[in-house]
Amino acid sequence: MKTKKYLEELKSQSVADLNAQLVEAKKELFNLRFQNATNQLTNTSRIKEVRKNIARIQTVITEKANVAE
Repeated sequence: MKTKKYLEELKSQSVADLNAQLVEAKKELFNLRFQNATNQLTNTSRIKEVRKNIARIQTVITEKANVAE
């Protein structure tokens, strides 16, 4: 599955890389919401996908923080 491969890819990255990826995903989500509000967005399912990816990234960051303690 795509999500398992993506999740393993996230787990192999450092926390700094994950934070950078999180910022990029949040920017993308903002842009998607803006496009949706102005009726320019054709693929609305992308919003849901990006939100789930943000949650995955935050989960991996939290897991790494708990392991470090």
